[in-house]
Amino acid sequence: MEDKNDLLKWLNRETSDEDLVRLKETDNFKTLEKIAHYSAQIETPKVDVKEALAALKIKTQNSSKKGKVLQFNFKQLYKYAAAIVVLFATSYFLLFNNTASFKTEFAQTKTFNLPDNSEVVLNANSKIIYSKKDWEKSRNLTLEGEAYFKVQKGKKFTVNTAIGEVTVLGTQFNVKERANYFEVKTFEGLVSVTYKGKEVKLPRGTIFKVVNGAIDAANTFDVNEKSWLQKESNFKSIALRFVLAEIENQFEYTIETKDVDLDILYSGGFTHTDINIALQSITIPMQLSYKIDGKKITIFNYGT
Repeated sequence: MEDKNDLLKWLNRETSDEDLVRLKETDNFKTLEKIAHYSAQIETPKVDVKEALAALKIKTQNSSKKGKVLQFNFKQLYKYAAAIVVLFATSYFLLFNNTASFKTEFAQTKTFNLPDNSEVVLNANSKIIYSKKDWEKSRNLTLEGEAYFKVQKGKKFTVNTAIGEVTVLGTQFNVKERANYFEVKTFEGLVSVTYKGKEVKLPRGTIFKVVNGAIDAANTFDVNEKSWLQKESNFKSIALRFVLAEIENQFEYTIETKDVDLDILYSGGFTHTDINIALQSITIPMQLSYKIDGKKITIFNYGT
């Protein structure tokens, strides 16, 4: 089978298994794969193999009549086609990709400004997404994880999470959304939280919390208490499972437990600067022990 026939059939997804094996052995196959990858994002007409070959044959015959034979240079074709595809792909992302996102890994925090100069501090293992194009019309973003916001005054500012929605005009507040856990704290101004169609107003020093789908009765907190912004996590009557999950986020360890009641309530806190001090702050009051093996932590009862 000739190279040009292989090329056209491969682009048209009509290559047999036998021909595909032979095509992969050619030097140009990697270039072909790049062309296919980028061109898959652009709507292109289907290549008619027979029609293309017929046109090529006619063109070659016409050239022969003039006493000059034109050689079909596939290597040049690959280069030009790849350049054109890359140009189209780059133009698409520059002109139409208006989504901005910020993400943190385990044991990492990140501070950044939104287009209106509102400040966001993103906690570990968290993500924020928003539309740059629509920001002036609608200050709307999506949060996965935890973040502290210092919002500039202006139009309505909305934080969407998988569990609830938080709306303000200009204030300072903290939103935390983890597995089966949702929490909003107001540090300044007034915050509106919408949960299951119901709206709750949170003035300074108040908290709204949902644990395993149930609204927590506690509704106040100390605004001067240290938080993750000062590299310290504090909890008040929180199930142990959520406390240990936060240890994992802040230190990038995997925690396993043996015969431990994960629903027992914990009040206290831990520092983000030392894993042993953090674990002791939790295990000692709960009468538990722990063992660290590499990046794995095992927590168990005394005497186990």
